[in-house]
Amino acid sequence: MTSSNKRERELARAKYERQQARRAQRHRNRRRNQRITAVVVVVALVLAFGGWVLFNSFRGDDDAAPVAEASPAAVAGCTEATAAAATPQSFPAAPEIDTSIPSGTTITFATNCGDIVVQTLPKLAPATVSSEVFLAEQGFYDQTPCHRLTTAGIFVLQCGDPTGTGTGGPGYTVPDENLPPKSSTTYPAGTLAMANAGSGTSGSQFFIVYEDSALGPDYTVWGKVTSGLDVVKSVAAAGVIDGSSDGTPAQSVVIQQATVSKP
Repeated sequence: MTSSNKRERELARAKYERQQARRAQRHRNRRRNQRITAVVVVVALVLAFGGWVLFNSFRGDDDAAPVAEASPAAVAGCTEATAAAATPQSFPAAPEIDTSIPSGTTITFATNCGDIVVQTLPKLAPATVSSEVFLAEQGFYDQTPCHRLTTAGIFVLQCGDPTGTGTGGPGYTVPDENLPPKSSTTYPAGTLAMANAGSGTSGSQFFIVYEDSALGPDYTVWGKVTSGLDVVKSVAAAGVIDGSSDGTPAQSVVIQQATVSKP
């Protein structure tokens, strides 16, 4: 009888140990699966972020990533220039709409590669043009770099950020105006439009279209290049500094001064 009880205890202990071993294995499997799930989630988030960056490839101001520092390239007509390192100006609010700005008002962006003259559209984009005229008259754009160039899919040179990082702005935003019709997503060569970080977030960054480009109807069109588009095209021909199709221009471009002329 004693031998029988001992045998039963040994069998019960063995069963218990097997159950414990199975529980431990299930616990290890759960932890492994949790780790795998966490890795999958992280990879998915990284991929999603990459897709978001590509989808928002033409956002500006508070939503763009810093870009590499450009080194001068030998483009005919360009001279060496250095952007100012001083703290950018910041304003508490956008200027009031100036209804006295006449049609035919131009802003000349004098760059180290030549002048780019823009005829503004005050009747179609009054708040934006009022802001651009205000910023130019305040010297906001003086000694600022054009920090971004795209050479495939869309063809634009982006300027207007004194920090040169793609994240800077004037401290205020301007509402969207004069958006292209949703049925058309072509921005013709010579178009001046505002970069943004989403609807209603235009600040100081703008882009110059140097070849017809397909973009969403999300960017305020406020002017047209009447002289100097060849300057932008020559900069574009030099490409991007790292050899990609989107990034810092290989040829450094600095707006040395922005001046307003009214008829």
